[in-house]
Amino acid sequence: MKRILAIFIFMCIVVPELSAQRYIPGQRGLQFTAGLVNSLNPNFASPDFAFYTGIAMSGYTKRTDRWLVGIEFLEKRHIYRDWSVPQSQITVDAGYYLKFYSDWRKMFFLSLGASAMGGYETINWNNKLLPDGATINNRDTFIYGGALTFELETYLSDRFVLILNVRERLLIGSSIGKFNTQTGLGIKFTIN
Repeated sequence: MKRILAIFIFMCIVVPELSAQRYIPGQRGLQFTAGLVNSLNPNFASPDFAFYTGIAMSGYTKRTDRWLVGIEFLEKRHIYRDWSVPQSQITVDAGYYLKFYSDWRKMFFLSLGASAMGGYETINWNNKLLPDGATINNRDTFIYGGALTFELETYLSDRFVLILNVRERLLIGSSIGKFNTQTGLGIKFTIN
């Protein structure tokens, strides 16, 4: 009976700690994210649909915070008469995320992050003439700025992490809308 009690105590105390080896300093992950921009309209056929997608590399620091370096593609469509005119941004970002909450089993993590961003914006893929003869006056340009992110990470296993985030981007130099709110979902694969 004592042996069974000892095994039960071991399972209750030690095993959850063994499965909670997460946010280890030096651990890295590759993450893929996608989501909606400025609305929660998932209708891809809508003429004003806006989305983003990105890929990034992240790593954990000694303080169990993390850094992130990645690239994103964002596209917003603007309605002009019967046409949809795309505004596309390709950006590179580097950021730092502070973990401010985790549960005792290390399954859920909440973080706040700040990122510096820079990239290129194009309107209608540099095609200035519209089908009715109108001309787009907005120019393609380099953009720069930053983003603030609130992120929830939940571990599906020791190697796979589900990411939910809300992000506010401010990009100076954009000729159409400097602020964009992103709501996204992602998956991260732990590499080492």
